[in-house]
Amino acid sequence: MSFQRYSGKTLEEAVNNAAKSKGVSSDLLIYNILEEKQGFLGIGRSVEIEAYCEKDVENFIKTYIETFFRNAKLDGEVQIENDNGFYKVVVNTANNAILIGKGGKTLQAFNRLVKAAASAEFKKRIGLLIDVNGYKQDRYEKICKMAIRVAKDVRRTKVNAVLDPMPADERKAIHNALSSMKNISTQSEGEGEGRRLKILYTPQKNEE
Repeated sequence: MSFQRYSGKTLEEAVNNAAKSKGVSSDLLIYNILEEKQGFLGIGRSVEIEAYCEKDVENFIKTYIETFFRNAKLDGEVQIENDNGFYKVVVNTANNAILIGKGGKTLQAFNRLVKAAASAEFKKRIGLLIDVNGYKQDRYEKICKMAIRVAKDVRRTKVNAVLDPMPADERKAIHNALSSMKNISTQSEGEGEGRRLKILYTPQKNEE
């Protein structure tokens, strides 16, 4: 369990004890109050909390992935970048074909698995994205070039287009790539794995 328990005579003292133990400032802690004892005439008063910091989340994700590799007898080096609470995970491995799968489907499933495990561990939604050997970056470049071609056709013909289903990060990459394109806007539709992006002819959008 990544939560650790700390106590003090007051909540402030308990939080400070947790911060000191983890080597971070108290404002970087996420904590829940487990128990408060009022004591008698102030004697025996105590507060117990469970607390973690973002470094604990990073360590959990890294350990989870490395344990998966060991159990699957795969090699892999894991690096994590914390982007304001969103965790970008870079995996370098000789087994990239196994981890990525056809059309990136295995990588999507693995990303969901790790995300679900981290969210369950810390009792909150954890945002993360796993890239294997630069696959995602190459994928973004490829689909954005495709989307720009489609958008130019939409602008020329004034007929909207619907792209194939793709994960949220890829839809976001296309949305960003087309966000300043004249007469073009984007909109997501559908549910779950079937969610896709529509490229819309928008004559009132004139900025380039």
